[in-house]
Amino acid sequence: MEVVTHKCPNCDGPLSFEPSDQKFHCPYCMSVFTEEEVSAFEASQKEARLQNEPVSQDDTETIVEEMVDDQEEAMALFICPSCGAEIVTDATTAATYCYFCHNPVVLSGRLSGKFLPDKVLPFAIKKEKATEEFLQWAQKKWFVPREFFNKAQVEKLTGVYFPYWAVDAEADGEISGMGTTLRVWRVGDIEYTETKQFDVLRKGKLNFNELIKNALSKNTQQKMVEGVQPFPLNKAVPFKNQYLAGFQAEKRDIEYHTIQKEIQNELARYGENLLNNSVSGYTSFSRRNRQFQITEENNRYVLLPVWLVTYRGDDQSKKVFYYAMNGQTGKVSGVLPISYKRLGLTSFGIFAALAILFMIVGYLI
Repeated sequence: MEVVTHKCPNCDGPLSFEPSDQKFHCPYCMSVFTEEEVSAFEASQKEARLQNEPVSQDDTETIVEEMVDDQEEAMALFICPSCGAEIVTDATTAATYCYFCHNPVVLSGRLSGKFLPDKVLPFAIKKEKATEEFLQWAQKKWFVPREFFNKAQVEKLTGVYFPYWAVDAEADGEISGMGTTLRVWRVGDIEYTETKQFDVLRKGKLNFNELIKNALSKNTQQKMVEGVQPFPLNKAVPFKNQYLAGFQAEKRDIEYHTIQKEIQNELARYGENLLNNSVSGYTSFSRRNRQFQITEENNRYVLLPVWLVTYRGDDQSKKVFYYAMNGQTGKVSGVLPISYKRLGLTSFGIFAALAILFMIVGYLI
């Protein structure tokens, strides 16, 4: 397993991806590079290493065996290429930080081979903006614990690339049934009712684009991530692990074939609703037949950007609250904790104020 810190071509400092200009920044010499420049530099460095340090067949086999062993472990230990500290991750972590020197590292072997994403949607909102929006959102709410706004809590705001399956499909659909219209009118004291029945048939080719499905089983924040959809997948770019520098990332552990039947059933429900909605102008419609067949189905493995904050309540339940922001559009979703102490004090203050007011009114009367 290769542990990578993308280095500055000028000073060898660690590069991080900057969402505001979609480029890579060095915090030491302040240099700025495009993805093409970083990739070209790293390709030249790799070529130079291969020329100077040829690898024998035996060494190659040993390296491959070690990588396979590493990938099979539930927990893995890596060495930071910058300071030599140990980095412990679980089986799905693909990008993180060194906790000692804080350099961004990418575990490139976990996003290669069959786990290589097709595309990545880069962050477009930088951390400073995400933090500002988070505080503005939280401060609009009443009775939120003060600890929720402290520095340590705000610093937990983390940019994470989550793995998803993006599905495009085409299908042939058909529904048929009996449509009924009723017309009621009165002439004098007599009421007339006219009933007409029609054979109704709706059929056609249905197109489904960019159905997003979760590809990470441990994603306990899934509801929050669903709350910040949709993602503008038209802005996704071919995957390069350079985009992960400075963020955390997870690799998928849900394969497409395990959720394919569920996806097909969901597409069938969407298709049936579309066909049903095309039946209009009738008082009632009774369906007799339904047919739905997927004729083409394509899936892509993509990484999508989310700013995430977690907060563990200080009550006995220790419930965890999540806040999520779409890293491209800024759409937010979350559930805020309630400080029952602040709620109680406020309620007591209101009650005391009303009691004093009633006493004054009673005295004046």
